[in-house]
Amino acid sequence: MKSTVLRSTPIFMRLPIGRVLILWAAANLGAIAAVPATDQAIALEEKGDFRGATNILQKALQEKPSASREAQQLAFELDRLQRIRMDFPLTRSELFAALRESMTHLAEPEFDQWLKEGRFDSREIDGERRFMVSSVSNLYFRHPELEPRRRTPRNPPSLQAARWQTSAAIKKAAIAQKQPYVLPRRFEVTMIVTAKATPAIEQGSIRAWIPVPRDYPFQGGFEVISSSPAIKHLDPATSPIRAAYMESEGKPGEDAEFRLTYQYTAHGVWFDLTSAPAEKIKRDPGVDLFTREAPHVVFTPEIRGLSQRIAKGETNQVRLARAFYEWISTNIKYSYAIEYSTIRNISEYCRSRGYGDCGQEALLFITLCRLNGIPARWQSGWNTFPGAKSIHDWSEIYLEPWGWVPVDPYMGIYAMQYATSLPQSQRLELRDFYFGGLDQYRIAANSDHNQELVPAKKFFRSDTVDFQRGELETGVANLYFDQFNYRLDLRELDPLP
Repeated sequence: MKSTVLRSTPIFMRLPIGRVLILWAAANLGAIAAVPATDQAIALEEKGDFRGATNILQKALQEKPSASREAQQLAFELDRLQRIRMDFPLTRSELFAALRESMTHLAEPEFDQWLKEGRFDSREIDGERRFMVSSVSNLYFRHPELEPRRRTPRNPPSLQAARWQTSAAIKKAAIAQKQPYVLPRRFEVTMIVTAKATPAIEQGSIRAWIPVPRDYPFQGGFEVISSSPAIKHLDPATSPIRAAYMESEGKPGEDAEFRLTYQYTAHGVWFDLTSAPAEKIKRDPGVDLFTREAPHVVFTPEIRGLSQRIAKGETNQVRLARAFYEWISTNIKYSYAIEYSTIRNISEYCRSRGYGDCGQEALLFITLCRLNGIPARWQSGWNTFPGAKSIHDWSEIYLEPWGWVPVDPYMGIYAMQYATSLPQSQRLELRDFYFGGLDQYRIAANSDHNQELVPAKKFFRSDTVDFQRGELETGVANLYFDQFNYRLDLRELDPLP
């Protein structure tokens, strides 16, 4: 999952999906080598025997030198089991109680019927059925007909209207100015990442990587205003995973806070993909790397079949990419995700279930594009749209003669499935805008997925695919997401001329 090498040889196709993480771990650690104990643990985990899988991994780990590649693979699989447990904390009774608190008129028979229909993500864990932490929210995403029964409404009409108005203004300005990057806005951002006071952070230095904006044609002017502690390393502006690295000494009984304030400028984007620009851009020599398979971008038989059903013989790259985008917009529902580090193949996970979060939807789109020779890559960081701030992932595709063009599959889904207060014409306009367009309310820190941090982490990442919330570790262990908090505050500065 973290390898920076994009393979031209489709090795993932020759193995079951359950082997993808093993290949990632081996490649990431410099060795393609199966670990029999890991194979056994995977089989037990898939049957729900987490204790048995844990015992096998712990025993095998004791027999390996602690610094060996095999030991690191085993340690990651052991940690992954705990990550899955945290993603599935709810018992049946806890889920029912949470649903009754969230919605009106829910009785046991209706809930039992929903369980029989499989409306909730769940795992068998050591003899007990456990449900995903976001099961309540995901029920409304997957079954929007239940939204009227929600006690606290979400996605108000005012937010839907603001999204459409923003996209319409960007498109209008791009047409008037005859350029794709328009209406710049300057923002000041403060990101605070706080390691919780635990025995782990008392053991020497705490290392922190905080995401910051990288340079894009639509984003620049990055300037550090303040940091506490001081930044020890700042990645180059064009890093595929841009971070500010800091260190702090852990103190007994105290939280460790990392605070970074910066400013940057973001433009709205809209490419008129029906009309070629007057000047053809110079082709990026690295573009073809993004037509290859990679972790979570796997050309499985199922993906090939889906591609053929959507493409229907289309060969024009613009129309083909748009077909994939529009299919996802109407056929994939949004859902909060389990942690990416626990998923073997994210694009296949999204395809097979018919739902996913923004990053899973983006990886499905990227995979379909790459399979058809359309260069496609990851783009991620934060969505800071007023009233809807969150971590967010989207994508870029390379289209001649325009170059890299943004595509946000999630916003296509939002427009067609969740912007229900807008007229149909505006929903279509909003969907179409995000195929080649982007609003200014983005902080893009990454231009590819599964990239390596600098300086390298000693321990495996909390998010092995993406980088939005920050990464922390001590001298003895990684700090997982339950061991630190993160917050991003943003304000718009005076309008730019």
